[in-house]
Amino acid sequence: METVLKVTWKRLPLSSNFAIAQAVKDADVDVVSAYPITPQTTVVERISEFIANGELKAEMIHVESEHSAMSAAIGASAFGARAFTATASQGLELMHELLHIASGLRLPIVMSVAARALSAPISIWGDYTDVMNTRDTSWVTLIASTAQEAYDSIIQAYKIAEDPRVFLPVMVAYDGYAMSHTYEPVYVSEKADAFKDYIPKNSQWYTLNPEKPITMGSIANPDWYYEFKYQQVVAMKNAYDVVREADEEYGKRYERKYGIIEEDGVEGSDITFVTYGGIFGTLKEGVEELRKKGEKIGLARIRLYRPFPSEDIAKLAEKTKALVVLDRAITFGVGISGPVAREIISSLYSRGIEKYVYSFIIGIGQRTVTEKDIAAIYEKVKDMYVSHEMQKESIYWGVRE
Repeated sequence: METVLKVTWKRLPLSSNFAIAQAVKDADVDVVSAYPITPQTTVVERISEFIANGELKAEMIHVESEHSAMSAAIGASAFGARAFTATASQGLELMHELLHIASGLRLPIVMSVAARALSAPISIWGDYTDVMNTRDTSWVTLIASTAQEAYDSIIQAYKIAEDPRVFLPVMVAYDGYAMSHTYEPVYVSEKADAFKDYIPKNSQWYTLNPEKPITMGSIANPDWYYEFKYQQVVAMKNAYDVVREADEEYGKRYERKYGIIEEDGVEGSDITFVTYGGIFGTLKEGVEELRKKGEKIGLARIRLYRPFPSEDIAKLAEKTKALVVLDRAITFGVGISGPVAREIISSLYSRGIEKYVYSFIIGIGQRTVTEKDIAAIYEKVKDMYVSHEMQKESIYWGVRE
């Protein structure tokens, strides 16, 4: 494969929503199912504009609910079409039943999620509760931290989903409002067919075809159901490597790549912060100020949430003395209630790696988190680490008790 740049880029001011819509166009998607919900609505609105003005030759299906949106995407993908939909919050919860069907049928659907808090009480602001609720649906899940990454991740998502070693749907998540509605400079392709060699249209998954009839979604009795689910286990294991390969190839072709986990200054650090999504920008600013004072602090951002990158986490942990995990969702009813913190603790324990892991819950319902909060969290953790304090419960930072 050639490693030269194959795309002529143009630089546009785009929100993450518009960047995703542009990526859907550049991926030459065939079918888009749409139901509006804040804060993702402008994704499908912009795609509809592309279709109306002839920039994208695709079918836009307007449906009556998010449940129907995923149903339509399933039907389209089952016939071999490259399918896309977008949602958020309650919409993602409404289609939850269908998420299992899409993955169980091994359909390479791609969906974007502008992560948003869940009701009740009603909140239209951002956190990652909706995304974390999908962890057991067998969807490969990427979490972007910039509009540029959101654009590139949609392109990569089709590469991952349509790989015969995977054939699973892929979700690309990002911060509602903080990313979905704020503008950044994004490089997008000037040519409509720029990615045809990277994601060629060649549906190899099982599809409904009158010439070769098959049955999809039939009843599986106890003699066989377990084996179907285990095939998804294997596909998720395969996805770990496929995500890495897709990103590496993207980097060679188009000179941008992101890795499984983004690291900065982790090697030899005393404490490393770990988080995901757009809050990483605030974290970087806060840590830079602390580094100017001589503090040895590492930074890490988890880009791949499912399959969870346990091997990469283990390598990360070996480079530092302690991990501080900033979660933007709550796992209710347990002491360590940060969903990613729990995954990290499990990953390290299963590999016999002993590290201090401190769990903080931040930004729930888009509660403001500033660089001053990062500095205060660091001072809190430093005191805990020096005194060898083991954490039994997550710290709910900034909450009024």
